[in-house]
Amino acid sequence: MVSIRLLVNGDAIPVAQMGPDYLFIDFPMDHQPGEGTVVLNVDGSESRWKVWLPDGISTKSEKVPITALSGNVHAVDPVGG
Repeated sequence: MVSIRLLVNGDAIPVAQMGPDYLFIDFPMDHQPGEGTVVLNVDGSESRWKVWLPDGISTKSEKVPITALSGNVHAVDPVGG
């Protein structure tokens, strides 16, 4: 099973689709430009990386431009290691 979510300002926003420089989110909300964290879970193996939201998020669009912040991808061991 695969799930993707965007963590921003204390909210976990479900992501429907991810591209190299954008996300399509299921429930757009207004949020100023700033940092967020993309969480990708594939069959219980989780990876997280910080992204910059140059245009923020708008309720008017499900597409959210992102820029990956370099050198921050890390995997989380599902067993707790």
